[in-house]
Amino acid sequence: MNAILQKSIPYDPLIARPLPGIQPISMEDWLHRDDAFAAQMARRAELLAGQRGEVLAMDEGARPAALELLELVLAQVYPGARERVRRPDGVEVGIDRDRPLDTLCLLVQEDFYILQKLGDGHVLTGAILCFPASWTLSEKFMRPLFAIHTPVASYDVDVARRVQRLFDGVQPGRPLWRYNALWYPDPELHQPRSLLAPRPASDRVDARYLRSERQSLLRLPQSRAVVFSIHTYLLDRKDLPGVAG
Repeated sequence: MNAILQKSIPYDPLIARPLPGIQPISMEDWLHRDDAFAAQMARRAELLAGQRGEVLAMDEGARPAALELLELVLAQVYPGARERVRRPDGVEVGIDRDRPLDTLCLLVQEDFYILQKLGDGHVLTGAILCFPASWTLSEKFMRPLFAIHTPVASYDVDVARRVQRLFDGVQPGRPLWRYNALWYPDPELHQPRSLLAPRPASDRVDARYLRSERQSLLRLPQSRAVVFSIHTYLLDRKDLPGVAG
C-alpha cells in the first residue's frame, strides 16, 4: 500500500507541552479536513469492510450517544443531509442510523471514542478506531480511563486525576484539544499492537515518519457522554520545518 501522508500540519507537533496539554477550541475547529482526505477515507472504508471487528466496538448502552454524535457530525460537516451525503472527494455515503459508528467512519477523517460516566469514572463504551497508534481496541473496550492509558509511563496517578477532572468538566459546545508526536519507521496508519507485545522504541533519529494525533474532547448535550476524537496526521520528516532529513 502507498503511504498516505499530509504535506503540512496546522500546528507544530514538536513543541512539547506537559500532560494533559489541553487547550480550548471553537466548534467550528472541532473537526478537520486536510489534503489526505480522499486517501484516508478510502483506507477507512477498506478497514471497515475487511476488519470491522477490529476497528469498531459498541455496547448497546452507547447507542443513544452514538446516534447523537452522528447527528452532530452531520450538522457540522454535511448540514441538511438526511439520507445520503456526497463527500468532498465525490463519494456518496448512505446515512444508516441503525449503524451509527459505521456511518461516522465513512463521513470524516476522525476516529471517535464514546466514554460514559459509570460509577466514579468514564468507561469506553463505543469506538470507531481505524488508525490506532500502537494499541488494540478490544483490549480497551469497556475499560475505564486509567486502564485505557496503560502502559503510558507518563500517565501517573496525578495525571489520571487531572484527566478525570477534565472529563467531568468538559461542556457541550466548548471542545478542548491537545496533540502528541510519535515517530514511526512505517507509514501504515492502522498500527494496532497488543499490550502483550514488546513496546517498540520511538526513535526520532532513525524513524522517517512523524505521526501526530490531534485529540479533541467534547460533551454531548443530551446523552452527556464525552466524545474523544482523533485526527491523525502523518508526515515525512522532510516536510517538517526544522527537522533534519
